[in-house]
Amino acid sequence: MIICIVGPTAVGKTKLSIALAKIYNGEIINADSVQVYKGLDIGSAKVTEAEKEGIKHHLLDIVDVQDDYTIYHYQKDCRAKIKEIKDSGKVPILVGGSGLYLKAALYNYNLSEEKTKDIEYDLTNEQLYNVVKEKNPNIDANNRRRLLRAYNKIQKNIPLENQELKPIYDDIIWLGLKTDHETLYQKINDRVDKMFPDLIDEVSNFYKQNINSKALKTAIGYKELYAYFGQEKTLEECISLIKKNSRHYAKRQYTFFRHQLPVKWLNTDYNDFQKTINDAINLIEKS
Repeated sequence: MIICIVGPTAVGKTKLSIALAKIYNGEIINADSVQVYKGLDIGSAKVTEAEKEGIKHHLLDIVDVQDDYTIYHYQKDCRAKIKEIKDSGKVPILVGGSGLYLKAALYNYNLSEEKTKDIEYDLTNEQLYNVVKEKNPNIDANNRRRLLRAYNKIQKNIPLENQELKPIYDDIIWLGLKTDHETLYQKINDRVDKMFPDLIDEVSNFYKQNINSKALKTAIGYKELYAYFGQEKTLEECISLIKKNSRHYAKRQYTFFRHQLPVKWLNTDYNDFQKTINDAINLIEKS
């Protein structure tokens, strides 16, 4: 059995994963693309030692922030950890909101190490479209960002969304946590307010070292504060942007998991989380 717990930020994935690990003799594998980096703790809401409650975690803090860790590396590392945990007689529990990482690790994606970085190709939208339309005829011919993303996937041998993919394991249980938008957005806003003082210190340390890696330029909470330290935005603007970008990311996460993976959804009960745990157990036992 492999348990996967997915959903947007601030919905309770970490808390549920710890509870299920205790019940099913599990070990947890991180499935968040930012939490693999050392030092990106506050902005990624990385699980603390106290929160782990003695449960073994994998693929956290495994890469220097200046290194380039790709979906290819995660696929290889995650599959190795799944085998290691299963061979030890325990249950792998994958937890995170990076849907493509999870899908690449658990489905028959054919990736190559040499073709992992996204490239801004010197091609017109029409040239990009002429290549991409063969595999995705419904793509918007004028949306350059999506065209480039699809073109990069083709170059990396990553199947596009409309291509059939099959899981490489036959015992995956997909659990998704959700709540209503108003509650989730308030949770996200509250989390940003709470973490912000520590986040400023965390990002400041990287900025002072003149570190401008891809992780820091793209991760929510880090890219916005780099604009602040670069005197491009005010602190208030950064706080607002982090909240806004986090909400938008949560919406994209929901969309991906609902359309890309066979997730069984549970409502997060913030007032009585044991009910959420019990609902998860019931779904697992019925699978």
